[in-house]
Amino acid sequence: MKLEDLRAAQTRERATDGLQELRDSFYGDVAEYLADLKERRDAAAAAADDPFGDPEVQELTDKIETAEQVTEAIYERRMGKLVKQASLAAAGMPDDENGLTAEERDLYGDIVDRIETNKTHVLDVIAGKAESSHDAEAAGEAHAETRSADTTPPGESPAKSPDTDAEPSDSSAAAAMGGGMDDESTDAEPDRSADAEPPEAVAEDLERVTGDDAAEDVADPEDGGADIDRTTVRVTHDVGEILGVDERPYSLEAEDVVTLPEENAAPLVEKGAAEELE
Repeated sequence: MKLEDLRAAQTRERATDGLQELRDSFYGDVAEYLADLKERRDAAAAAADDPFGDPEVQELTDKIETAEQVTEAIYERRMGKLVKQASLAAAGMPDDENGLTAEERDLYGDIVDRIETNKTHVLDVIAGKAESSHDAEAAGEAHAETRSADTTPPGESPAKSPDTDAEPSDSSAAAAMGGGMDDESTDAEPDRSADAEPPEAVAEDLERVTGDDAAEDVADPEDGGADIDRTTVRVTHDVGEILGVDERPYSLEAEDVVTLPEENAAPLVEKGAAEELE
């Protein structure tokens, strides 16, 4: 295993829509290669007068970091293809496990099994042969509440909180009487700002979780929906395919300049995988 071998594997993975054939021990071979580089770097550092400024130490460090980044990029690109292939296999279409590494083969089998199990359950729910997961969860919560209420011993009333019988303070008593101590506050309109969040705030929260479509359903119609904040970045390392919060796929490779949803761009910038552009 050499760094050139990893780069060649990355190039082949980019050039094909399917999974390229890798050795069963591919990731194990990479681990051995990295371990050898780190051992050589430790030896060079021990022999150098200035380990941090020694050219050989720096060269080996660069090789280690590059090999790790290239291997991660290969894995992430292969995962997108593997999931797609597993979904086809679960649908009964011909599949091909050749070329998968040992680790990928384990994941592939788990994904196919989970998709097939979930599909069977959904078909049973549709046919009335099984209870939907939503109904089962609701029934479980109701049962838990019932059991909690039944834990009160016979003849005793439910326990009160420590503040139940406490004398109300002046401010709380005044609030209960409908006003404060000042005459001016008597006719003031009650503050309902804490009763419910405005539609715009709800839309912003929902947008951060589910994207534009769900946010538009909650936002005030007069506002025309909420837009996802976006950031333009330059990708510094091969990242592979990601799914944005706007439910759009993005294929990110080194030197790409792309505008991403801010929630996707921020983690990339924090990890040094991208640089924010002005």
